[in-house]
Amino acid sequence: QVQLVESGGGLVQTGDSLRLSCAASGGTLSGHAMGWFRQAPGKEREFVAAARWGAVSTNYGDSVKGRFTFSRDYARNTVYLQMNSLKPEDTAVYYCAADRHGVGSSDKSRYEYWGQGTQVTVSS
Repeated sequence: QVQLVESGGGLVQTGDSLRLSCAASGGTLSGHAMGWFRQAPGKEREFVAAARWGAVSTNYGDSVKGRFTFSRDYARNTVYLQMNSLKPEDTAVYYCAADRHGVGSSDKSRYEYWGQGTQVTVSS
């Protein structure tokens, strides 16, 4: 099965940038879709971005559109989330997920594999 490990979270200030990484192992991501979700305390897990592994286009959640960028490194089997113009409301645990069916849905229930998450905290 696919194993996912997120990294790159930390404490930053409003307006700063941060890049999260999600390294995959245990199998090829060919045919999968990859997604980023986030969850703040007391809130539901929220869709951030997703794309099919071999596709160009990416779907973004409304709250991050124009500020966050999803990218892939095919050689390293890694996906990234570049986060710019960070706001306190972006504070959350960020999760990487993989969908073996390659749908790339915004629905978290469609993803079978999840990382343990990385904390992003944006101070005012």
